[in-house]
This record gives sequence, structure tokens and C-alpha cells, in this order.
Amino acid sequence: MKFNVMAFALTCSLVWGGCLLFVTWWIMLFEGATGDVTLIGQIYRGYDISPLGSIIGMLWGLVDGFIGGAIFAWLYNWIVGKKA
Repeated sequence: MKFNVMAFALTCSLVWGGCLLFVTWWIMLFEGATGDVTLIGQIYRGYDISPLGSIIGMLWGLVDGFIGGAIFAWLYNWIVGKKA
């Protein structure tokens, strides 16, 4: 069975971007907007624990999730093709 690369990449994109948005707002709900630089903030420029930072993190997550999902699906399809 092979993956549809575009569908898998879009799924990964939405999941990772949505998770970053959700987790950031979860932290702000219970701890408040701190603006502190986090580990993810060191990787994704502009991301911090703030409303604007959550949107920036979501955008980075959409792009990163899409690229990672596409690479994973392509690599999976390539390996399955070699075994067949």
C-alpha cells in the first residue's frame, strides 16, 4: 500500500500547526502570556507564549508539518517500491 503524498502532507501540516496553536493557548489559559522564549521558539522564529506568537507558531507548524509529512510519505513509498 502506498501513501498519497499530498494528502498525508496536508494531514501532518494541519495536525502539527493545530497542536502548536492549541498547546500555546492552553499554556496561556493556565499560566498567562509570558512572552518567554521556549525551545520551539528557538527553532521557529517569532514564536513565543503570546497570542501573536501562537499564530506565528501555527504558520511555522503548517509549513514544517507539510514538509515533514511529504518527506515521510515519499520515503515510505520509495521503500515500499524497492521491496516489491
